[in-house]
Amino acid sequence: MDIEKVLTDGIVFRGGKSPSGKGKEEKVKTKAKKKAYITGQHGSGAAKMKAEYRRRRANRHKNGK
Repeated sequence: MDIEKVLTDGIVFRGGKSPSGKGKEEKVKTKAKKKAYITGQHGSGAAKMKAEYRRRRANRHKNGK
């Protein structure tokens, strides 16, 4: 009986039951990680270049007069 049902309907794999609301804590997003990226302090060459561009853009109005 079970084999016939499998042959006609197929097998459906579903994920296990997750506990409702438990274990799903939202991660805390810190500004420290973002600041390290913006200032280029985490070691990425691309981040350092972007930080240099941001620094130049921020200082543009200071050099005008």
